[in-house]
Amino acid sequence: MTVFQFAKSSYSTPERECVEVACNVPDAVAVRDSKQMDGPVIVLAPTAWAAFQSALAGTRIQG
Repeated sequence: MTVFQFAKSSYSTPERECVEVACNVPDAVAVRDSKQMDGPVIVLAPTAWAAFQSALAGTRIQG
């Protein structure tokens, strides 16, 4: 079984939802909801993760 080591953004606070990302497994980037650590995990290819980040780079997300 793959063991991901997740990290939460330093911009996150305990009162707000945030995602956690794990990049410690070769050829995989895992993403999960920080409020549901035992919940589902989305696993992406690094190229898909890079495309996702690029798509968001010019977008301001309202919170």
